[in-house]
Amino acid sequence: MSQVVEHLAELTAYRDRDVVDTTLATALRDLLQAQQVAIHRCVGEDADRRWLTRARLGLRDVAATADPLYTELGDLPALDAFPARLQALQLQGPVAVPAPEPGDAHLTVFPLTTDREVVGVLELRTDQALDTTAHRLVGSILRIYRNFQALLDYSERDTLTGLLNRKTFDEAFYKLAVDGVAADAMRAARADADALATAVGVDDRPARSDEADRRAALAAQPHYIGVIDIDHFKSVNDNYGHLIGDEVLLLLSRLMRSVFRFHDRLYRFGGEEFVVLMRCAGDVEAGVAFERLRATVQAYVFPQVGTISVSVGYTRLKPGDTPSSAFERADRAVYWSKTHGRNQVFSHAALVDSGALQDDSIVGDVELF
Repeated sequence: MSQVVEHLAELTAYRDRDVVDTTLATALRDLLQAQQVAIHRCVGEDADRRWLTRARLGLRDVAATADPLYTELGDLPALDAFPARLQALQLQGPVAVPAPEPGDAHLTVFPLTTDREVVGVLELRTDQALDTTAHRLVGSILRIYRNFQALLDYSERDTLTGLLNRKTFDEAFYKLAVDGVAADAMRAARADADALATAVGVDDRPARSDEADRRAALAAQPHYIGVIDIDHFKSVNDNYGHLIGDEVLLLLSRLMRSVFRFHDRLYRFGGEEFVVLMRCAGDVEAGVAFERLRATVQAYVFPQVGTISVSVGYTRLKPGDTPSSAFERADRAVYWSKTHGRNQVFSHAALVDSGALQDDSIVGDVELF
């Protein structure tokens, strides 16, 4: 019993969802002596939903493995590629698959649920089929896991739209900054190794696969912040009431989910203002993504209201940026859009290059004397 309590205390000790998933896998592996524990999440839209591995831990593994966060959706397996997982989703209950051959592992799949939906599955591979006591233990731990996830959602997500809220933005921003520094260091080390191999004429490094090179290229892409503001939203509330206004906000959040990738971070900052943190190859690609959202919103017919439009500004994150400095640049581009016709997408860098804006933004910490 003390071991169970210790694992539950560990499970609820962190606010980082990646760590929580890894802690859940570790707890069940240790308590059941499972050959392998894995957590898989459903990502993508209804027409193309796929499995993203959040944590996979073997009996003797020191650390869990997972799919890279910025994996392309098309590289992930489709839901129907794993019938037992899909069945657990559909039944919203555990599915047991006997060992195919003597000595093979027994597979048990449990659905992972929130208050609103089934979001993934937990897979357990064990030497013996799980008995009633083990099923109860797993079920109880998953209920605690679900309740803790609900608490995280309550503190991190906007109540109306379900998008991330303002107070989670700074933490995510600084995490991206740390990842960016690590990526820069890795690129610099690789460049030094390439230069050394060229200079001495000997390259005894292990060959990198095309897949490794592709993932490294994705990880090296810069981050962008985009600010999205609904045009004339006050008139929606004035003419149709706040309930209809809330429906517009909810539907816009759904359009954003359909347009952006599953790993892009979507926020509602309050009122009619939304923010996106994402990784793109460059300014052109970021502009294409935001333009796609603008066109999608313009083409959508909102109940009672009809059509609306959004103004968008975006900027690339710079070394030494703070959340406020990056947001300010994107917000200035939004303001330019709103004062020059609305329903447009502008890059802050492009506006500066054209002379429309002055780059008077402050990057880094402010010193007070």
